[in-house]
Amino acid sequence: MLLRAFDNAVMPLRCVFCGMRTREPEKHICAGCNAELPRIESPPPPVSSPFHTVVAPVAYDFPVDAAIKALKFQRKLYYAPAFAELLCEACRELPGDIDAILPVPLHWRRRWFRGFNQAYEIGKPVARYLGLPMVRGVIRRRATPSQSGLNARERARNLRRAFVVRRSIPHRHVLIIDDILTTGATVRQLASVVRAGGSDKVSVLTVARA
Repeated sequence: MLLRAFDNAVMPLRCVFCGMRTREPEKHICAGCNAELPRIESPPPPVSSPFHTVVAPVAYDFPVDAAIKALKFQRKLYYAPAFAELLCEACRELPGDIDAILPVPLHWRRRWFRGFNQAYEIGKPVARYLGLPMVRGVIRRRATPSQSGLNARERARNLRRAFVVRRSIPHRHVLIIDDILTTGATVRQLASVVRAGGSDKVSVLTVARA
């Protein structure tokens, strides 16, 4: 703790959006930028939805959209803890019986090419904040083409049988974490295998909703 305080004093954190020093220790988004982000209310999932709860604190609009693209495609990893801050704030909207975290898996080839899994980098601090374990044994077995530019039906077809559970899941209510929720095709496919693997309920927490 003393070493971290010393680091913050010598090199205080700067806001990832405006570059100004943050007034609060260990904050990556200043209060001004936080207040200006394109906030949205998370509507309840439809009756036929496979999800118990869906939460996305901000809209996929500027500057969030540019920041997500910079994280994923330009390796600007300093955005990951900032997005995790937003998700930790949004955890108050989640049900209290969630007992495990599952960042959306990447296929090993894409993870190797990108160098990281953005969902894991965002989800790891959330798991630590909630004091919950990560789900193990769920992988992406198909290197599916990018979802960008596909409509809802094409996205669903693209992701068919993309995920697999290699061991039974002992957790009753799993929280899937990702960067963006568009049509929901990815998290729907993932939720179906999680429920087949033993979970009773699945909720979703993403940074942004398109």
